[in-house]
Amino acid sequence: MNEPQRLSVRHTSIYRYSEPVSFGEHRMMFRPRASHDMRLVSSDLSIVPTPARLHWLHDVFDNSVAVATFAGEAAELTFESNVTIEHFEAPLPEYAIEPYAATWPFAYTNEEAADLVNARNRRYPTASVNTWARSFVGRGGDKSTIALLRAMTIEIKSLFSYTRRVEKGVNRPADTLRRREGSCRDFAVLMIDAARSLGFAARFVSGYIFVPDLGDTVGGGATHAWLQIFLPGAGWVDFDPTNSIVGNRHLIRVAVAWDQHQALPLHGTWSGAPDSFRGLDVEVRVTEERD
Repeated sequence: MNEPQRLSVRHTSIYRYSEPVSFGEHRMMFRPRASHDMRLVSSDLSIVPTPARLHWLHDVFDNSVAVATFAGEAAELTFESNVTIEHFEAPLPEYAIEPYAATWPFAYTNEEAADLVNARNRRYPTASVNTWARSFVGRGGDKSTIALLRAMTIEIKSLFSYTRRVEKGVNRPADTLRRREGSCRDFAVLMIDAARSLGFAARFVSGYIFVPDLGDTVGGGATHAWLQIFLPGAGWVDFDPTNSIVGNRHLIRVAVAWDQHQALPLHGTWSGAPDSFRGLDVEVRVTEERD
């Protein structure tokens, strides 16, 4: 690996109301997942109004989750997370995929298959996605597993239109395929479904992306979403179809899950007049620290 890149992430979410309301429990996934390719240097979380209680836990996927409960009322609720990481990037990743999985189709070992049941279970099976996924098999005469997945990643970036959407939820994979447009979440869920239709184990990833001053990388200014696919010998490999990224380039993992609703960056409840909600403002800024 090259020398690490030092990145700072400032993530602010502000809920606004026309009058004071009360707040229920809120859960946050802002803290990056430390790993061999990413070291967490510092982390700070500020919440206004100050919660009556704030505690941390690891969920079933080992994601770090902050849980806040509140007393009293307010017309604005602000969450601000500031983290600094060291990001180790492999510029041209070459994955040591096991020989039996180097070309598609292949079968996971019995032990792998038992552990990956939920990662292979499709939520939105449709014929259109099945057909589209199989169109990448052996494309250009290359029958390798990584070539198939790379081609799928590249086509979404090349032929689909990216649109930023702050609202919760995702479009169904067949709808994203038909419209040829969507958010990073839509593209991730489409590729997860397509990969699962071919028997791959895939999971959803929520996090951030560093957008350099030059280039055509998109998805900055908000949380970002992509996917990982389990390839025997290589493990969980990142694929960002929004930007045609294979590997961890620019990607800062925060949460992983089988499905997108299990990796929401922030969610909670509030009580008050139904028409008092005025909106949610989200701003994410990822910057590189240079010596």
